[in-house]
Amino acid sequence: MFRYLGKSFLLIAVSVVIMCGAYPLILWGIGQTVFPFQVNGSIVRDNDGKVIGSLLVAQPFSKDEYFQPRPSAASFDATASTSSGYAPSNYALRDRVARVIGPVATYADGANKGKSVAPDVEAWFQADRAGGNPHIVGQWADAHNSLAQGWVTGDPTHGAYVDAWAKTHDADVKDWVKANPATPQPKASDLAVSFFKSFSSEHPGMFPSSVTKTGADGKPVTDIDPVNAGSDIQSMFFDMWRADHPDVALNDLPGDLVTASASGLDPHITYENAEFQLDRVAAKWADDKKRDVAEVRREVEAILADKAFAPWGGLIGEKIVNVLEVNLELHKRYGEPS
Repeated sequence: MFRYLGKSFLLIAVSVVIMCGAYPLILWGIGQTVFPFQVNGSIVRDNDGKVIGSLLVAQPFSKDEYFQPRPSAASFDATASTSSGYAPSNYALRDRVARVIGPVATYADGANKGKSVAPDVEAWFQADRAGGNPHIVGQWADAHNSLAQGWVTGDPTHGAYVDAWAKTHDADVKDWVKANPATPQPKASDLAVSFFKSFSSEHPGMFPSSVTKTGADGKPVTDIDPVNAGSDIQSMFFDMWRADHPDVALNDLPGDLVTASASGLDPHITYENAEFQLDRVAAKWADDKKRDVAEVRREVEAILADKAFAPWGGLIGEKIVNVLEVNLELHKRYGEPS
């Protein structure tokens, strides 16, 4: 019996040494020798050795001079890779998609063919009537409580703004507590719907938005002010505008422009998506560098064509581009954006 046990232990020991030691060590050696960039995470560094990012992980770009990646349910946090898990019936999914579409949607026909719908969304919002009823912001908050609460909790300045409102609207707070006796001390998020209804009545055709100003010390200060135009209006209220204009024909958008990947960290976008963003990127660089838009567009388009590829040498899938790689090439060619 001991002879058999000895052979078993010997087999286990040899297997551990080979599979847990020698085999990984051989693969590590091959990787470090033949593919050192890839096996170390495809990390990209600047001239000073500072890490810029990884070609394998998406990251956000805030400036219009750069191409934007797909939306991320993980907020581009590589330690929290995830999808949203929203069902088609979940309004949060529709809202997220609508917020992307609003600022970039264009008319498909008629006198405004090819023109942006954003100015018309703003004009409709300023008229402050949706579905034939007044107070668009109040309607939005009442219909989508979770979105209203998300606005309050999404930024500390928003919560502080609602807290300040509560101190000057005692009657509204008391009405809320009366309707919710189990919560005698409501938080700012609890009062979200009441706040937006009150705000909508006091500021028709306006929305509380973050505005950056110059403080007394000359430094930028972010405050909340009523606004009736801008990205918040174009994105947050596009879906309501669409409901009021169901027969208006709009141009299609690339699917990956508005949908997140399963990981939330896809570093690539389709070539179609990149071409959709091309006019914005080229126009912004041309404005920054005081150059002809058409000339810059041709240069950026050439960069896209050079960096585009299809998986497996084109055998499967459609052409894609790596967002970080393309944006680094733009930075190399044009320098720092204004």
